[in-house]
Amino acid sequence: MPKIVTFGEILLRLSAPNYQKIEQAQSFEATFGGTEMNVAASLVKFGFEAQHVGVFPDNLVGQKAKAFVRQLGIDDSKVILDGKRIGLFFQEKGAVMRASQIVYDRADSAFANLNPDWFDWEEILKGADWFHWCGITPALSKEAAQACLEAVKAAQKLGITVSSDIYYRSNLWNYGKTPQDILPELASYSNVILASRKNIEEIFGIKSVEEKGRFQEAGRKLMEAYPSVKKVIDTERIQISASHNRMNARMWNGEEYLKTGNQDITHIIDRIGSGDAFLAGFIYAQVMFKDDFKSLEYGNAASALKHTIEGDQNLVGIAEVEALVAGDASGRLRR
Repeated sequence: MPKIVTFGEILLRLSAPNYQKIEQAQSFEATFGGTEMNVAASLVKFGFEAQHVGVFPDNLVGQKAKAFVRQLGIDDSKVILDGKRIGLFFQEKGAVMRASQIVYDRADSAFANLNPDWFDWEEILKGADWFHWCGITPALSKEAAQACLEAVKAAQKLGITVSSDIYYRSNLWNYGKTPQDILPELASYSNVILASRKNIEEIFGIKSVEEKGRFQEAGRKLMEAYPSVKKVIDTERIQISASHNRMNARMWNGEEYLKTGNQDITHIIDRIGSGDAFLAGFIYAQVMFKDDFKSLEYGNAASALKHTIEGDQNLVGIAEVEALVAGDASGRLRR
């Protein structure tokens, strides 16, 4: 089986039930989520081997989070128990014209206080086919950023494909560094980058001047500046309401611009983790088929299906993704 290794923080997710606003809720539904781990969980459902690397607090909550990772079929042997608290996020799900909202409480978490010396990346990555990180991880602390940099350097040395979701949360950068200080060096060791034209301009200072094809121009200039980058991918969300979205995906691969058609998502159950689901579908098809357009289609279909699943993780199998790629969006009962 192909193997992916992911690195990042896992949060305790507390959701207001039944589309309630946070101020209404008398109780919260508790589960765990984290963008890199979500990618790993989805790929396990598709038949990959996966290992997540991270830090949980050394208490009952940390032990519960570790057990949650194992229940998803992810190897948790490189998850360290240390520290006192797990990061949290509170979610209220929107409906129709009312937007969903998220409130983070992740300062001084066990993950943010990690020691980079805890991770022997060449040993951890031995036998892996793919490594994934995201722009949130190096935002949390200088130690997390250092550990991420050591990971991507080791992956490149070992010839492992590296992908990054370069989307970041600007309000998380509170240790004296900016995304512009940290992310370009990390991106220089990456092969696949999920980023919008706006991200590329903000983080790398790469501006697009063409009226049409600005995403392609941004991707081309990014590859010129960072030769390790071979593919720039992104999704486009057409938001009709909080309950009804359309999704497509696109890529600049250094030679051509590729774009899928739309998946029409008419009744959204939970959109959290849909970008992670896209990446998992994309990675699956890259490894299994080595076909760029098919990879976009698998990613877009996986993302669309995630909108129908409660929780952070996309729990559909690859057969469901392939059925949607083939055009079956009927939701017909299967027996």
